[in-house]
Amino acid sequence: VALPQIEPLADGPTTPGSKNFVALKLGTDQGVEGIGFTFFGGSLDKALLTAVQAFGDLIIGDDPMRIEQIVAKIRASTPAGPAGIATLALSAIDIALWDIKGKVHNQPVGKLAGGHRNRINTYASGALMRHFPLDQLEKSAALLKARGFKQMKTQLALPGDTNQVKEVEHIKVIREAVGYEIDLMCDINQRWDVRQAISIGKQVDPYRLFWLEDVTAPD
Repeated sequence: VALPQIEPLADGPTTPGSKNFVALKLGTDQGVEGIGFTFFGGSLDKALLTAVQAFGDLIIGDDPMRIEQIVAKIRASTPAGPAGIATLALSAIDIALWDIKGKVHNQPVGKLAGGHRNRINTYASGALMRHFPLDQLEKSAALLKARGFKQMKTQLALPGDTNQVKEVEHIKVIREAVGYEIDLMCDINQRWDVRQAISIGKQVDPYRLFWLEDVTAPD
């Protein structure tokens, strides 16, 4: 499924191209159908689709109510370990299985999983993207605040000819646009090296980020 990259939260610009999702319909012999989805966002979309199909073939005939058993079976089928495409493909099946279980029991999946609470806090994500112009980000951040968001997330590791000064200025402008009563998060998407994470991380500390996320590659 190809979805346009629109930004509806703060009326921001539409990013060219689309994001591709793998959507899964998982059927049962009782006529109940579960819907799952997964997302890679890169050049391996077709490989992810193939992985979902391969894992789906592996569980034909299994009891969809025994979700943990199915997950263990799938994990045991690949020596690659719990990472990368294997986990992304497994997630689509896991979501679809829980969808089936919710439909069979006529219960929201949240209740089946324990039902700890019926309300959660949300934060605005996707309105303050790294490739948007800084003046657009300043306007969007203020608009998110005006629309009632008490938490929002932006990105660093800016595209193109960036440097530490530009990175820090990015956070400074957004923080000044929303004030300090708003929780401001920042995602790096593993694009910094360790030196940048330490150096820039220290420099943005005065702007009191709620969190600094995914700064370097985990390996």
